[in-house]
Amino acid sequence: MTSFISIDNVSKTYKGGLAALRNISLDIKRGEILALLGPNGAGKTTLISTICGIVTKSSGTITVNGHDTVTDFRAARALIGLVPQELHLSIFETPWDSVNFSRALYGKPANPKYIETLLKRLALWEKRDAKMVTLSGGMKRRVLIAKALAHEPKVLFLDEPTAGVDVELRGNMWQLVRELRDTGVTIILTTHYIEEAEEMADRVGVITRGELILVEEKHALMHKLGQKQLTLHLTAPLSAIPQRLADYRLELTGDGQTLSYSFDSHGGQGSIPRLLADLAAENISFTDLNTAQSSLEDIFMGLLKQ
Repeated sequence: MTSFISIDNVSKTYKGGLAALRNISLDIKRGEILALLGPNGAGKTTLISTICGIVTKSSGTITVNGHDTVTDFRAARALIGLVPQELHLSIFETPWDSVNFSRALYGKPANPKYIETLLKRLALWEKRDAKMVTLSGGMKRRVLIAKALAHEPKVLFLDEPTAGVDVELRGNMWQLVRELRDTGVTIILTTHYIEEAEEMADRVGVITRGELILVEEKHALMHKLGQKQLTLHLTAPLSAIPQRLADYRLELTGDGQTLSYSFDSHGGQGSIPRLLADLAAENISFTDLNTAQSSLEDIFMGLLKQ
């Protein structure tokens, strides 16, 4: 895959001195889904707004498919669809008129069939002639997505797109995102639902205090930083962990009935036979055991603590 968006040493400092972005460099590939994770105020929305030209960067360069977002703004912006966090919609407009108007803003010829298909895919067709004021928050969110896709962009930014959307509709939206990715659309999303990033993303970027501290292929990240935990349910409770087992850094929980052992998911399994042998030597038996893999949320929280 080739880079669709190139961000080179971009910073944003506001007049009051707040450094919202600090020397961000990132290449986003054509046809990938990149999830940006970070706490509130980390700089996720500022980065998206800077790429879209809504916020003026203090330094650095950004290109979208080779078009500079400052010197060739119109060509760059025509390639971008943005779904913002805020629900800014004209309350007396209808979804049909609003989406068609968005398409016309980009100079695209009218295409009623495309707009119909788009509204149906977002479960909005039945409400196409309803006033915005009568729609639920979830439906308004879907209207924003339809407006962002009205001009058939090649890159789609989704800033907390499923906020206020119920589980069923959230699934429909992510199915649409997958279909767009399969047609070559580049997708960048921010989300507080880390399980969504784990399910959807090809790569994950972590932002905190305006700095991009990590960008990694999702599976490679989980492989490198993920941990596994072996849990042993003991036959008889322990009052303390024997000195012989001190090097394993075991955790005794459940009134002494449970031993937990955390190990690196990359090659750490070799220590388990030794642990089991040392348990046997101490006459410690167990009735059951199970293992669990760290989730992307576990890794994310660990990175923020570091």
